[in-house]
Amino acid sequence: MALQALQSSGVAFRKILSHFPEELSLAFAYGSGVYRQAGPSSDQKLIKYGIISTSVLIEDLLNWNNLYIAGRLQKPVKIVAMNENVTLRSALDKNLKSAVTAAFLMLPESFSEEDLFIEIARLSYSGDFRMVVGEDKAKVLNIVKPNIAHFRELYGSILQENPQVVYKIQQGSLEIDKSPEGQFTQLMTLPKTLQQQINHIMDPPGKNRDVEETLLQVAHDPDCGDVVRLGLSAIVRPSSMRQSTKGIFTAAVRFLVVLGVVPLFSLQLIHRLTRARFIHSTVDDFPGCFQFGAISKSPALHVLVPVFE
Repeated sequence: MALQALQSSGVAFRKILSHFPEELSLAFAYGSGVYRQAGPSSDQKLIKYGIISTSVLIEDLLNWNNLYIAGRLQKPVKIVAMNENVTLRSALDKNLKSAVTAAFLMLPESFSEEDLFIEIARLSYSGDFRMVVGEDKAKVLNIVKPNIAHFRELYGSILQENPQVVYKIQQGSLEIDKSPEGQFTQLMTLPKTLQQQINHIMDPPGKNRDVEETLLQVAHDPDCGDVVRLGLSAIVRPSSMRQSTKGIFTAAVRFLVVLGVVPLFSLQLIHRLTRARFIHSTVDDFPGCFQFGAISKSPALHVLVPVFE
């Protein structure tokens, strides 16, 4: 059962944390080793970890600059450690509310809990090149279907408190306001980067309308949901393309090592050089290596550090 796996893995996560500085704002773990997933990769036990500054995390949670870490935290994760950072806690909550709002804009007037959670889980995969080439096409369903209860725990109170939705908990169904006025209210509360991308998509060359004017137009557009999805794709696609390119490079080198074409010491050297490149990168330059996230308060840790096997 998932709960048993979670309990047994808690000690392992704390052992990993013992190697990090004690002053962490947040540490979390995710993946099939934490919450059960369906599909062919459900039994994988490789762990990767990443480090990022608290300020960069908060920025992505609030504004969806690249939607990688914010997107990960829109899905159930195991919180291993968390301090009393009020600003961070507020940003985590705002990220969940933003995910609900974006999903509402892409859903019909009536839908099920499962429909909502699938749409939320899909947000950070919109425009992801890896979902077209290489990734399991049923990845989102594999994340959501075994974990409906975890998603409900994460979003239940937000849905019950939202004045724009009728949440029928017993039936597992929802109804939302799809009027232009209701959609405009939702669009105005979306994260800043998504609003800017929507404005860029809809604003004719040379007109230079402000964001509010564009969002009002989109609210009256029958294709409002499609426009929001295009905005999400514009955020996710660039970072996913970079990650795909780096993944192909690493896989190719490993394949050559297996064939004996490249000596093992050369692979180790490449890893050192690659790490040296990435250690000076922001999270936007290297999305996708998070499997265990440790968030530090230190201003010096504005980096995401990939660990290679």
